[in-house]
Amino acid sequence: MSDDKIIVGSIGGAFGVQGEVRLKSFCADPEAIADYTPLTTEDGRTFNQIVLTGRMKNGFTARIDGVITKEDADALRNTSLYAPRDAMPSLPDDEYYYADLIGLSVLDSGGATLGTVKNVMDHGAGDLLEVTVPGSSETVLLPFTQAAVPTVDLASGRIIADPPDGLFDAS
Repeated sequence: MSDDKIIVGSIGGAFGVQGEVRLKSFCADPEAIADYTPLTTEDGRTFNQIVLTGRMKNGFTARIDGVITKEDADALRNTSLYAPRDAMPSLPDDEYYYADLIGLSVLDSGGATLGTVKNVMDHGAGDLLEVTVPGSSETVLLPFTQAAVPTVDLASGRIIADPPDGLFDAS
């Protein structure tokens, strides 16, 4: 996706047989996903309206314009939804959109290159930066905490990390 879009959620497939979908929101206020329309997919499909119809574990049930049948909903399983960056709220200085972190160089406090951010993951216990290590096909999961990542400099395109001992040695 281009830099003018931010991922805000994903469709988990059908909910029932009437065209509703299971919707996972990545927004700080999960219900706000419906406020950021129009939402687009990676292949360019646009959804101008999303109506949250209920809550479920890890997300919502929703009606999306153009999705009428269970088959329509199932065809969208695992589809990421993107909102225009200019529709998103400004963030405090110590918060970042995942899209802004991907591609940043990761350096240790001495200036040595540790790698590049490939992905940002949140499995519920805190964010992790997936870092590709130069000269290796392996990646390292760096905790995205103040202790392990004291500096994020978006303007310079880099992150200064103080990783736990041995984290990058094993790669």
